[in-house]
Amino acid sequence: MRQISPSTSCTLTEAVFGCAHGRGDRPALIDLGAGVAYGYRRLAGEVMRGASGLVRRGARRRQVAGIHVDGAAPQTLAVHTVIAAGGVAAPITSGSDEMTDLLKEWDARLLITTPRLAEASLRAVEDSRVRQVIALGPARDTVDFADLLLLEPVPLPFLDPTVQPALLTEDGSVLTHQDLLARMHELDRTAELGRSDVLLVTWPLGRSLAVTTLVGLALMRGSMVVSASDPSPTELSATIRDFGVTVVALPDGAVQRL
Repeated sequence: MRQISPSTSCTLTEAVFGCAHGRGDRPALIDLGAGVAYGYRRLAGEVMRGASGLVRRGARRRQVAGIHVDGAAPQTLAVHTVIAAGGVAAPITSGSDEMTDLLKEWDARLLITTPRLAEASLRAVEDSRVRQVIALGPARDTVDFADLLLLEPVPLPFLDPTVQPALLTEDGSVLTHQDLLARMHELDRTAELGRSDVLLVTWPLGRSLAVTTLVGLALMRGSMVVSASDPSPTELSATIRDFGVTVVALPDGAVQRL
């Protein structure tokens, strides 16, 4: 896939991962809280193979998939996998009772979670129409995401980015591929992220739209993203120094170049 400007007609997957394989093992996303690190080729490969696995297991276009995870890297992987498969990614940060209500309201058939949150996720889906719970790691009574990567590949659906829904927020807002790309394009005017930048994101996952937009923009531009959840002032300073951070996501949603 080629890298495409967010102002042109392309899917979010094409825009974000268009040059990922060519960047090889360059660091793409480091999640200090989750303790995981992805290179560009690995991240793009898992998104595409995971999306193919979802389709093979019965995922359908425009189907809502709840996402209940505990880190920026798991959220990025889950959101983009669902979107690449033609689904609608719906990050959830509410408690179990509220999550059950949301899954019912959205008629979700799939939930992606992490091992630490798997038990709560399984409780939440009991009274919903969710039929598959996929965990990003081994967890009882779930499908391991790693197993999706081993399935025989199938073609991914053709998506019209102008009308295909991509993200559903907890307040009910639905954004298409083009909506998300337009937000990235607007953010790019001030962030001006590039290949040599290291972006530090400390926003909580409750800001799912902002996190998806900013991380997606950074990956599209070839930057390295470092995620640190609620760091202390000392931890923040150390992270900036250790990773050579050049751009910081501020609490008010803006970004600041150091």
